[in-house]
Amino acid sequence: MRFAVLLLVGSVALPASAERIRELASFAGVRDNVLVGYGLVVGLDGSGDQTMQAPFTGQSLTNMLSQLGITVPEGTNMQLRNVAAVMVTADLPPFAQPGQRLDVNVSSVGNARSLRGGTLLMTPLKGADGDTYAIAQGNLLVAGAGAEAAGSSVQVNQQAGGRIAGGAMVEQEVPVNLGGENGLIELQLDEADFGTAQRVVSAINQEFGRPVAAARNGGVIALDGPLNANSRVNFMARVEQIDVTPTDAPAKVVFNSRTGSVVLNSRVTLRRAAVAHGNLSIIIDTQYGVSQPAPLGEGETVVVPDADIEIQEQDAYLRVVEGAELTEVVNALNALGATPQDLMAILEALKASGSLRAELEII
Repeated sequence: MRFAVLLLVGSVALPASAERIRELASFAGVRDNVLVGYGLVVGLDGSGDQTMQAPFTGQSLTNMLSQLGITVPEGTNMQLRNVAAVMVTADLPPFAQPGQRLDVNVSSVGNARSLRGGTLLMTPLKGADGDTYAIAQGNLLVAGAGAEAAGSSVQVNQQAGGRIAGGAMVEQEVPVNLGGENGLIELQLDEADFGTAQRVVSAINQEFGRPVAAARNGGVIALDGPLNANSRVNFMARVEQIDVTPTDAPAKVVFNSRTGSVVLNSRVTLRRAAVAHGNLSIIIDTQYGVSQPAPLGEGETVVVPDADIEIQEQDAYLRVVEGAELTEVVNALNALGATPQDLMAILEALKASGSLRAELEII
């Protein structure tokens, strides 16, 4: 029954519908940039890093205090409980300008029990090139909660990480080059497909009434855009709103080896084949008895195990499986009465025999 539920959920195949180009592709260079930084969270209620096990927290605090004009005597063992070392991450969207705000995620890198109630101190956020693009600071919002008393504790959700809405301010922008000197703009499909690329090119040229688009390959389309910046933006906005019906995805069966899930898309077909499926189970039942010596006799009472081993094999019959549509494929496979784990082996065998017309993918 578990397998039937998994497959019947996707048994209704919907016809392909038109989508806007902005949902199928993106312009080259228009992308997010990841930022990362190392900082300190202060103001914790005794739930910070234990500096004996996380010495870098004390070193970071000493370096920060020295920059503020405070000198900590060498060899001082600061038993800090209200400070935690954290990593701060953020996504810098395209066209972000200095002064704009970004949301940041804050995660503990030491052994802090909770970041609830903490304040992130000024933390530079750097890009892959090592330059600082934003500065983060603010009060954390931690979704988790916990309490402990008399040796007992309870915890709801994660407390070693939090989020600061608008917690970073952009310091410098990342230049974005929208097209070359001759106005050439590249449109990159999210999923490379020659059929979809051909349809996108035809739809764009039909919209503008002239050949402004040409496919370089199955994933990149070159556009002949205007040289003027304002006209180029209007041109790109118009391209994004064009409707295109993408080609159907290739037939594929996906296995999730960790959960036992099996998912088939609507393009999967099954040529006529005969399958025999049966289960072999071994049951070992051990019962313990007691052996006692005769009255007034010499000997010791011992426990004697009695093992009963039984081998059961489910009857297996050859069944014909066939299906030209997803519903027929599902019904044919459900008729085998196989569990999802057994079904993976059956589908692999059907693929090897040439009956299953689909690509197998294990995640």
